[in-house]
Amino acid sequence: MASAGVASRRECEELILQGSVRVNGRVVDQLPAFADPDTDVITVDGRRLGKSEHVYFLLNKPKGVICTSDDPQGRPKAVDLVPGGKRVFCVGRLDADTTGLIILTNDAELTNLLTHPKYKVPKTYVAKVAGRIDDKTLASLRKGVWLAEGRTGAARIKVLKRGHNDSLVEITIQQGLNRQVRRMLAKVGLPVQSLKRTRIGSLTVEGIGVGKFRPLSRAEVASLRRAATE
Repeated sequence: MASAGVASRRECEELILQGSVRVNGRVVDQLPAFADPDTDVITVDGRRLGKSEHVYFLLNKPKGVICTSDDPQGRPKAVDLVPGGKRVFCVGRLDADTTGLIILTNDAELTNLLTHPKYKVPKTYVAKVAGRIDDKTLASLRKGVWLAEGRTGAARIKVLKRGHNDSLVEITIQQGLNRQVRRMLAKVGLPVQSLKRTRIGSLTVEGIGVGKFRPLSRAEVASLRRAATE
């Protein structure tokens, strides 16, 4: 229902509990509720939902833009930077200060594949950090560091610049813990000054200007599915 643009997920749940939703003529008023819009007749307050059509966008998120669908503070949202017409949501989140790639779609199945902990689609970031990064610190990051949720998985690290006052590193992870890269680097004494996600699976930020987007091709969507299930 949310993918069809009826309302937010929470509002859709309320509509179900209120008895406003019917599937094949029968009222559905309990959660969880499951139906397939391609094979079932789903109506909300008597209006039938059409068959789902999935859309996929790759956005180069600017700084200061948030990855939620609703914001009481009225801050700029990633969903406002892609074409309207269908309700879409961000696949995972980048915090407001982090820039770079974010996928927006109405495909809940793909979203689960890319965000569930058991699937391991690699994501690459470039971080500018305060301080000089040494070999011992690199080894710790590659091995995994301890955060509140437990030890992080092994990370791939490449030093792009090693300076006395700051360093530039490329880091690839397969988890999706909250603010994971920032927390990992802070844990080893390297506070992040700027952070950009440059790659999701085989998708790169190359050719997409800041604040710009492009649709994903069928081949690219298929590639993301393979990356999650291999």
